Amino acid sequence: MQVQSMHFKSRAAMKLADARLQKNLAAFADKVINARAAAIAELDDFEGTREAAVERRNRPLAHLDVWLDRFERAATARGATVLYAQDYAEAAKLVVAIARRHGVKKVTKSKSMVSEEVGLNQAFAAAGIESVETDLGEYILQINDNEPPSHIIAPVIHKDRDEVSELFARVHHTPRKREINQLTREAREVLRGHFLSSDMGVTGANFLIAETGSVAIVTNEGNEGMCTILPRVHVVLAGIEKVLPTLEDAATIMRLLTRSATGQPISNYFSLLTGPRSLGEADGPEHMYFVLMDAGRTGLLGGEFESMLRCIRCGACMNHCPVYQKIGGHAYGWVYPGPMGSVLTPVYAGVEKAIDLPHAATLCGQCSVVCPVKIPLPDLLRKLRERQVERGLRPWYERAALRAWAFAALRPALYRPMARIGARVLKWMGGDKGRIRSLPLLGAGWTAQRDFPAPATGRTFIEQYQARRGR
Repeated sequence: MQVQSMHFKSRAAMKLADARLQKNLAAFADKVINARAAAIAELDDFEGTREAAVERRNRPLAHLDVWLDRFERAATARGATVLYAQDYAEAAKLVVAIARRHGVKKVTKSKSMVSEEVGLNQAFAAAGIESVETDLGEYILQINDNEPPSHIIAPVIHKDRDEVSELFARVHHTPRKREINQLTREAREVLRGHFLSSDMGVTGANFLIAETGSVAIVTNEGNEGMCTILPRVHVVLAGIEKVLPTLEDAATIMRLLTRSATGQPISNYFSLLTGPRSLGEADGPEHMYFVLMDAGRTGLLGGEFESMLRCIRCGACMNHCPVYQKIGGHAYGWVYPGPMGSVLTPVYAGVEKAIDLPHAATLCGQCSVVCPVKIPLPDLLRKLRERQVERGLRPWYERAALRAWAFAALRPALYRPMARIGARVLKWMGGDKGRIRSLPLLGAGWTAQRDFPAPATGRTFIEQYQARRGR
């Protein structure tokens, strides 16, 4: 998927002006936030479970090569083939080569954000192979001119029922339907033929289990089963950071994953798949492949951003983010939106391609509070802001203003009288209403959308503190 994060500001402005989008986002946010809170309250020890999840994610990351080797040996012993890809191009090349080796004409895909990173559908199309998304949200987006997902769990939350109804009538050439059960039935009827005629299924992985060589896949629709049982070939495309040592580790994290993602105590479907079909088994693929991709993951190990590799892709950070709630996912311009995307896009695609994303946050801390594996997202966003300043990627006037402020802040004898003058000027600018309609220079961005509250007294904190002490 092509990085478009350099257009964040213009895209965000467009999304803010979209009244229909605003309505759809508000309805989703209220529902999922309340559902998560209720599901988390059911846990006996939420914080203790979080701590356990952090430990169980950190342990394989500390010795990632060892656990990947163990996974490969276990998966190979059960008849699967494990391949490694250094980057997106190599991952796409490997998956397409598998399809060609087995004479594949049609691929059915379960929802996979890694395949969005790779641009796998485009790679299949270039190779003359039909690729069909089978997650309902992803299918809707695919038939709508291959629109990218706007959320990692609910990819089509930006659309309402009427939009989907109009799309189905136009693409499927059927009478327009209004009821949700009618629309979902229509999608099932269309997809059933693809499931039955598919030669290869492609899935992502919620977890890779080293002790058994298994892949764990979590869905609410059951489409992953149709993509892994019916086709002759099953390919798992996953990032190397998804490996967990044991099934017990996966069970612990599962207590948090669905609660954090959709507010459910457990997912509708949890598939644990180990190797291709064995002699005497009734179903399953004849061939099973794992394509494990690096694409920048190892570059985070041992560094400031290693904690991002703990991410279990639940989407809780974006669900609770006040910025994401207003602009949706498409404004962020790459695969991962919200706070997680504001970190992952710069570290994977390059900070120079995502100048605005580390600033697309209020740093309110909601994302880190709800993150089930305690990723310190506000701290990581601040680190990215620091990197931009260090590399001279911020506008010159912004860097000059920060240097001037730092110079004064390190010299109290200079800073205090300047602060006193500034407080009095701001009070004067606020007038009788105590609100400033327009600020110059760096403050113009703030007052372009709202008024700036003027100091009530026109005195600095130190002045007010000394006055109270003198009473």
